[in-house]
Amino acid sequence: MASTCSLPAFNLHQAMPTSKATMCYGKFLCSYSNLVSKQSVQSKPIFISTDSTYARVLPNAISMNRRECERFSLRNGLLCKALEIENNSLFRVGNKFQLDDVIEAQQFDRDTLSAIFEVARDMEKIEKNSFGSQILKGYLMATLFYEPSTRTRLSFESAMKRLGGEVLTTENAREFSSAAKGETLEDTIRTVEGYSDIIVMRHFESGAARRAAATASIPVINAGDGPGQHPTQALLDVYTIEREIGKLNGIKVGLVGDLANGRTVRSLAYLLSKYLDVKIYFVSPDVVKMKDDIKDYLSSKGVAWEESGDLMEVASKCDVVYQTRIQRERFGERTDLYEEARGKYIVDRNVLSIMQKHAVIMHPLPRLDEITVDVDEDPRAAYFRQAKNGLYIRMALLKLLLVGW
Repeated sequence: MASTCSLPAFNLHQAMPTSKATMCYGKFLCSYSNLVSKQSVQSKPIFISTDSTYARVLPNAISMNRRECERFSLRNGLLCKALEIENNSLFRVGNKFQLDDVIEAQQFDRDTLSAIFEVARDMEKIEKNSFGSQILKGYLMATLFYEPSTRTRLSFESAMKRLGGEVLTTENAREFSSAAKGETLEDTIRTVEGYSDIIVMRHFESGAARRAAATASIPVINAGDGPGQHPTQALLDVYTIEREIGKLNGIKVGLVGDLANGRTVRSLAYLLSKYLDVKIYFVSPDVVKMKDDIKDYLSSKGVAWEESGDLMEVASKCDVVYQTRIQRERFGERTDLYEEARGKYIVDRNVLSIMQKHAVIMHPLPRLDEITVDVDEDPRAAYFRQAKNGLYIRMALLKLLLVGW
């Protein structure tokens, strides 16, 4: 029998002095029963604290760090509710955002992710309000896209306008900007920052976003840098998983398709490593297997991973099947390798038939033929909801980078 929390039910927003009260993480107060003997009908309160001085004051207290608290809860079936005793001042309304730029997934810790997701939920309410918001009135966002984009560029531009800001855009900067004349990226950034308050950039070279951020005096958001990373996609992916599955700890995720060139799966793997008891399966053709740097990173963080050639077996185990397209543009002249990889792993109704009822299919889009269209009608097809969530995450990031919490 799962134990119940000893705290009475109440609204954290009403009970605590700041709208960020749900970002609490300091102390945990739980009760447990029957941990020692299944025959016992007694239960006693146990106080779990991340503060050793607090733990010493209370009877039956255990002092643990946050990760130990969570593992204790998971292993013993505790249903704990966080009780904030000392509010996390980092996320108080009016404070500056902790990051100057958004360049890679490794920048984010779990507390910051949770706080961003809370802001994203606020952005959902704003988006549903026909009057919108004027939070970013007077701010200009420049979008510099050196590679094609539909969802990322339009969602950023929609996000900025829904918050009252304005947009300066070039959708093919590689061909229709001074880059075609040989201008360096650094010179372009120095020029564009004179016209705008924030730059959102997609580039064909891995590491280009880092170079842009090092040059600019205004915030830079990486909207994808070649085969490197796509951090805002990873944020919306994790946000989607939490909304669809209801949890981030203890999940199994299958990453499928072009894992060597897919910047979305690389960034997602980095973020998933921040959660407890996650297992990641890599399913891909040999020519586009996940690179060793990601596998080594996951191993260093104690994250279980496994490579498999059997999509059906993996799909039957997973909470999330994350499909990606084979990226022809990354193969150059080696069309033979592209044809070798293309079409090997397809999510269709046969895959759906062996998936768990609660599981979901995700895809960063665009899709070609790696998910058949008859899958779309199944409620477990989450990829269009996933794309919509990108609007809320990007609204949240623009608000945080420009005006703070």
